[in-house]
Formats: sequence, structure tokens, C-alpha cells
Amino acid sequence: MAEIKADNTHQHQLTVPDPDIPDQKLPKPKRVASLDIFRGLTVALMILVDDAGGEWPMIGHAPWNGCNLADFVMPFFLFIVGMAIALALKRIPSRPMAIRKVIFRTLKLLFWGLLLQGGFSHAPDKLTYGVDMKKIRWCGILQVACGMSGKLDPPCNAVGYIDRLVLGLNHMYQHPAWKRSKACTDNSPYEGPFRSDAPSWCYAPFEPEGVLSSISSILSTIIGLHFGHVLVHFEGHPDRLKHWSLMGFALLILGITLHFTDAIPLNKQLYTFSYVCVTSGAAALVFSAFYIIVDIWGLRYLFLPLEWIGMNAMFVYVMAAEGIFAGFINGWYYDDPHNTLVYWIQKHIFIKVWNSKRVGILLYVLFAEIMFWGIVAGILHRLGIYWKL
Repeated sequence: MAEIKADNTHQHQLTVPDPDIPDQKLPKPKRVASLDIFRGLTVALMILVDDAGGEWPMIGHAPWNGCNLADFVMPFFLFIVGMAIALALKRIPSRPMAIRKVIFRTLKLLFWGLLLQGGFSHAPDKLTYGVDMKKIRWCGILQVACGMSGKLDPPCNAVGYIDRLVLGLNHMYQHPAWKRSKACTDNSPYEGPFRSDAPSWCYAPFEPEGVLSSISSILSTIIGLHFGHVLVHFEGHPDRLKHWSLMGFALLILGITLHFTDAIPLNKQLYTFSYVCVTSGAAALVFSAFYIIVDIWGLRYLFLPLEWIGMNAMFVYVMAAEGIFAGFINGWYYDDPHNTLVYWIQKHIFIKVWNSKRVGILLYVLFAEIMFWGIVAGILHRLGIYWKL
């Protein structure tokens, strides 16, 4: 899990405290609202695709090649992390201090990543907790026969091979998106029982945040870091937007060209170069749009719930996107584990009213989860309470 919360303030000139003047305080810089809103959008998308993707597979992860809404979440997240790094570290007066801060935060993030993704929490539906050290997911298979090299297909790519070799079969993600592909199930793009003639790789785990894919995903963060430096060092809105938009369109066009010429297909699980270009370009353009609407035109009230979520992103991520709060609520039931407040709200307020499980679940996620946590984050902001790493 990469860093969610970071300082996103900026000022035109970097102010370094004078060690000869005691108790000198840095002036409080103006906060960049578009960064909070973009971060809040990313967390909201996490909640949406995780909790509604089962009923709406077109917004879930693409089974293999391609790019759905869910496939933009991680690159958007890494992009904004990169921007936040540039803004957070610019106010640290010394390199040793910056290094210590980075190392300490990295250790905390690793701890939370293992706690939330490694197997501890099985919320909200399975009311059990624990870590099987034999199967803990270190990064966030059935051994398959290949017989060929240089392929980007599910059974024969280097990403899966390296992860099986380094991480081991038990420590990889057990429910990869490729299990919804047409080669595996007749219910594609929905989940379903495997076909009788499904190839062996359909049963195999695959780690989308593995060794090689994590290395290539660093490029998404570096691109965000560059955009953050532009925000710090370019003082005029036109200069910033010109740089951001040109680079965003260039990345988008390059990635689309690579995909449709079959040179390098879009693939989130392999984190291909074309995927980095398309998603980073999209992130650049979406952020630029927020920057225009919010920080130039001053219409931030249109996105207040997203801004509040972005200011307390770690809290909302843990409570909502990881299902900790829903798991706690589901732990209180009457007679039957499915007779809980969460299921009652889903069934009687959303699904029955619209007479559609798909529409009901989508509206439940939008209003009872995303909007609810936006309001909670707004109350915490009003009280000055933030969860920072």
C-alpha cells in the first residue's frame, strides 16, 4: 500500500528556517484543494469498483488486456503520491531529515499493508480474523506449463514467473481478474464456475502488485513527482497547465498507439508501458481539470465530499475501502449472520425500491458508502481530526 496522506501545500518560494533565529516559524502556505479532491476521487473509486464491481463487471478490472474503470485507480493513486512527495519534501530543510522521514513512513506503510492486505482482515462478510503465515500475501499458483518464451499471455509472462519464483505460490493473490475471462468461464465477464475445458492457468494465483509490476509502476509515481515539481517551480497558472496538458496528451496518445498497433497491449496486471502512459496521461488531464475548476475558478464547493475524503484519505481507506467498518457492523446480527444492519439497508432501502440488485448495489455504494464517508470526513475536518502517517 503506497502512501495515501501527505502534505499537499505549496508556496512560490521555499522558506528555510534560519538556525540563528530561535522559535522561527514557517508561514502557513495555501493548500492546493485540487490535490485533496484528486486524492479523494481515487479513494472513492476504490470503494466503488471494489463494492460494486461484482454486479457491474464493466467497471471492475479487465480480465487481462484492456482497461476498465478499476484499472485507473492504482495509477491515479501512484500519480497523486508522486505529486504529494514533491510538495511534502520541499519544506524539509535537510537531506538527512528527509531520508529519515521517508524510511520511517515506508516502514509504517509496510506494516499497514501487511495488516490490511496480508490476510489479517477478512471483513466484511467473513467475520474472522487472522494471519496464516504460510499464505500471507507479501505484496499486496498452481505451477503452469508454458513451453514458450517472450509472450504476454497469462501462463507464459515473465511477471508471473518471477513472482512464483521469488514470492512462492502461496503468497500470491488468489483471485486474479483473469478468472472472469472467456477462456475460463462461460459467465464472462461475470464470475462463475470454470468451464470443463478451462486451461490450467485459470486456476492459478497471480500477483498484480508483484516484483516486476511494482518496478514498472514506479514510473507512474515518477510522472506524478514531475508534475509536483512543476507545481512547485512554475508560478503561473498558464505555464503549469501548458506543461501538464501537453505531457498528459502526449502520454495518452503514445499509450493508445502502442495498444492498438499491438506493439504493447494495455494490461494492468503486467503493468505494461502502454498502460503506464494511458493511465498517467489520464491522471494528468483529470488533475488539470480539477486544478482549473477548483484552484483557478474557485468552485471547490462542487467537490467538497471528495475534498474531505482526500484530507482524511488514510482513515476512509481503512474504514471503507478495506471494509473494516462494515465488518464491525456485520459482527452484530440477530439470529443469522446475514441479518445485519448493512444487509437490511441494502435490501430494503436500495434493492427493493429499485427492484434491481445491480442498480440497488450501485446506489448503495454511492450514497451509503461514498457519500456517507464524505460526510464523516467532513465532520472530522471540522473538528480538526486527521489520520496521518
